[in-house]
Amino acid sequence: MSFQAYIDNIKKNTGKTPDDFKKLAEKKGFLKNGELVKTVKATEITNWLKDEFELGHGHAMAIYMTFKGKTE
Repeated sequence: MSFQAYIDNIKKNTGKTPDDFKKLAEKKGFLKNGELVKTVKATEITNWLKDEFELGHGHAMAIYMTFKGKTE
């Protein structure tokens, strides 16, 4: 599955775009001014996405990668 297919499936299943998730991550304290907080571990973010949005591990990692700047 391509990176874009992951993003498309996430939007289809949750109604949220990567930008929506970034805003939510800012509120949770995982991002500050659009940048990952250095003390936050990837597992904290992926666990949050799995628990709150019922994403699988691959889909949660795709969102995490958007936080790191991946766009395609």
